Amino acid sequence: MAAGKAAMAQAGLERAAALHARLHGLARTLALALLAFSASCAMLYLCAAHAADLNISAFTVKTNSDGTSDYSVSLQVVVLMTLLSFLPSILIMMTSFTRIVIVLAILRQAMGLQTSPSNQVIIGISLFLTLFIMTPVFDQVYTDAIEPYINDQIQAREAFEKAQVPLKHFMVEQTRLSDINAFADYAGEKADTPEGLPMRVVIPAFMVSELKTAFQIGFMIFLPFLIIDLVVASILMAMGMMMLSPMIVSLPFKLMLFVLVDGWTLITGTLVQSYGLGVPS
Repeated sequence: MAAGKAAMAQAGLERAAALHARLHGLARTLALALLAFSASCAMLYLCAAHAADLNISAFTVKTNSDGTSDYSVSLQVVVLMTLLSFLPSILIMMTSFTRIVIVLAILRQAMGLQTSPSNQVIIGISLFLTLFIMTPVFDQVYTDAIEPYINDQIQAREAFEKAQVPLKHFMVEQTRLSDINAFADYAGEKADTPEGLPMRVVIPAFMVSELKTAFQIGFMIFLPFLIIDLVVASILMAMGMMMLSPMIVSLPFKLMLFVLVDGWTLITGTLVQSYGLGVPS
């Protein structure tokens, strides 16, 4: 009985110590959050106090007759920050990134490698291949829209409209006509040419078409590795080694085959040429 009470008392002390440590951690986190909030408020106050002296047009301060102040942010800054929040979606859904990352993920699955290359490596390769493929489009966007807007030759609305033209042209070229017609019918839009359709029709059609193309390329990549798996599984079953996983035996052969045929160059070259780069005219 005494031993049981001692054990219960010890357990109660441990729980109390753990609760105390947790409360101490929460108090520390709250103190750091308050410190960060105070620092942010101080920076905001300093920016507001010196906005007139620094001539910051994006952040304005209006002094009322009773001595109080009203703070306001330019609408252009709000729109810019909103567009920046959509930048990852624009990168993924309006460029070649989707097709590349899906094909590389299917390649990793076909080879039987679960974590190698890692997701960071696949995303990095996809990002730089996307920059390589999209460079002509980005250069045209900069020449037609961004540079004239920076030089105050055109207004923001006109720059936005001109920036859409190269992107829309790129997406229409890579989109199947059946997908464009389907989404045009869904939206009730009609145009003489696909490029005359609005972006709200072209973007989803481009996304669906990219998914179809990525899975088609992935299917063609998957077949050779599937054949190796079937051959190895048949040999192991004929030898009576049913307890040995065919994936373990076939993995070295798939790696050797991929290296011998210079697989990475073939895969990346196929992806680049699928967008019309490097193809002789």
